[in-house]
Amino acid sequence: MIKPQIVEDVVDKIGALIPQDLKTIRDEFHTNAKAVLVAGLKKMDLVTREEFDVQKAVLAKTREKLKMLETELQQIQSHKE
Repeated sequence: MIKPQIVEDVVDKIGALIPQDLKTIRDEFHTNAKAVLVAGLKKMDLVTREEFDVQKAVLAKTREKLKMLETELQQIQSHKE
């Protein structure tokens, strides 16, 4: 989820680099840059840090479970032999 305030902040900071006497260009930049930035970020299929951390925890738990099952399987196979 893209936070609108972050996009607005980035566009404002870049727009501040355009001289004040080019007001028309600054206004056009602000409108167009926001749309381009949002579209570009959506194409990247980004996730929030919170979503990333949740998936990281799920992966760690899954790896732990897999390791436990592999150990259990080895024990079962060694008892068969």
